[in-house]
Amino acid sequence: MSLETKSLAGWLAFLQGADIPVLGRTAAELERLRVSDTLLTARNVANVVTDDPLMTIKLLRFLQTHKHRAQQHELIDVKQALLMLGLEAFLRDLPAAPVAEELVGSYDGVPFRVLHTAGRARRAAAYAFDWALRLHDLHPEEVQTSALLAHASEMLMWCFDPQGMLDVRQLQRGDPTLRSSEAQRRVLGFPLVALQHELALQWHLPQLLVTLMDPAQARNTRVRNVMLAVNLARHSADGWHDAALPDDFLQIGELLHMDVHRVVALVTAENTA
Repeated sequence: MSLETKSLAGWLAFLQGADIPVLGRTAAELERLRVSDTLLTARNVANVVTDDPLMTIKLLRFLQTHKHRAQQHELIDVKQALLMLGLEAFLRDLPAAPVAEELVGSYDGVPFRVLHTAGRARRAAAYAFDWALRLHDLHPEEVQTSALLAHASEMLMWCFDPQGMLDVRQLQRGDPTLRSSEAQRRVLGFPLVALQHELALQWHLPQLLVTLMDPAQARNTRVRNVMLAVNLARHSADGWHDAALPDDFLQIGELLHMDVHRVVALVTAENTA
């Protein structure tokens, strides 16, 4: 990336035309399914896609830019999207390449950061989906996908600007009180949440991703679900000792109308599963 590109507008322009990478295990699993007459089903492919936030973005962005005239609504459910596109077209038009780990090489532990962030995204999606079911949400898959994609901008920047992301981490290590958004603003020129918001608008990602930044929506149950799931996944990423977790548990209890002790038992059991 050139210095001129290192602005929010520059990154949006770059990512608009960039070939989104996918995780190495996604490429391997899709190839395993592709060569099998029995395993190649929409359900199996959807399971692989939704395990990878990058592949999910790749699919949803493709569908929005190749929208059929008869398509009236956003396609959020990955299985439904695959059925509409067709497995043959998916494998032909959306190859599982480039591979993120190959793209960043062995650059100072960055492959681990990419995989670590993907793991957090999957955990957030699992929490959000379970809570949506408990709250009788009519479209829990939209909540699930939104939580998964809430990490999209972070993963994309680890792939395309690893040094910038390492600099952000270094700045925060030097000042543990510094908020992530401020560290990102100082190094990258903008907070990742702003990039996330603009990508959601440009690529017609789930509307829920757009409303996450709207203060007026802070009490919306679905917004709270996604935000709390993302927070819990982040704060528990390195264990259950983060100082922010007690507040997370209290807020999740309020969301689910559940005692805090039950919340702790629930989320730790979900994490083990």
